[in-house]
Amino acid sequence: MTAVNTPPVVSRSEWLAEIDTLRAREKAHTREGDAIAAARRRLPMTEVDPSTPIVGGNGEVPLIDVFEGRTQLFVSYHMWHDGRPAADQCEGCTFFTGQVRELSYLHQRDVTFAVFCQGPYEESDRYRRFMGWDMPWYSVPAESHERLLAGRHFGMKASYLRDRNRVYETYWTTGRGVEPMAPSYGILDMTVHGRQETWEDSPPGWPQPYETLGQQFRKDGRPTAQWARITAGHDDDLHSGQPGTGGSGCCS
Repeated sequence: MTAVNTPPVVSRSEWLAEIDTLRAREKAHTREGDAIAAARRRLPMTEVDPSTPIVGGNGEVPLIDVFEGRTQLFVSYHMWHDGRPAADQCEGCTFFTGQVRELSYLHQRDVTFAVFCQGPYEESDRYRRFMGWDMPWYSVPAESHERLLAGRHFGMKASYLRDRNRVYETYWTTGRGVEPMAPSYGILDMTVHGRQETWEDSPPGWPQPYETLGQQFRKDGRPTAQWARITAGHDDDLHSGQPGTGGSGCCS
């Protein structure tokens, strides 16, 4: 491993004093985040057609059915490259989608989580199974794109509210706004080398090998998270009749 620069070594009392100074800034940041969340809860909302068709495992269903009887819905809009192999699928969406695994805490608070994929259902669902994800998964047919995206693009995240038989969009975000979905980033931010991405303000000599045009989510030619699935023998073939590279023929 190549040697990298490290922080200066000080006594524990000096170290604790520095930590305490930083902690005051962290607490202020947390309180500002709370204030922003409070403002978010006070935003107006806009109505969405509850009959907008979405395709799931049981065929086409209306948007309102995706709520699964709950009053709130959080949707991750997953980008897709039609007809491309698993290795060429969106590395960023794979990174964020794959970190949402335990849904019971959302359900406890009356929130359903679902992925709306840009790609055709059968092909994209094979990707879901290859990745070992078990969250609700849907495909958005072309005729529903404008109703839901309204000029925006896949990769965004959106929150919805159901009031009896009516549906409203209450919030949406994209870009770095989706980072709460990725606890890996929060953990990395607490380490001395951070995310190791080129945009970060780090001291000279800190490792920063990752560009931020998708490379930060890829390793050796495919989204990083896919390698564990390949190693475990799961087949990454997304298209019937085409050989996969995973080897086992298993799709889940």
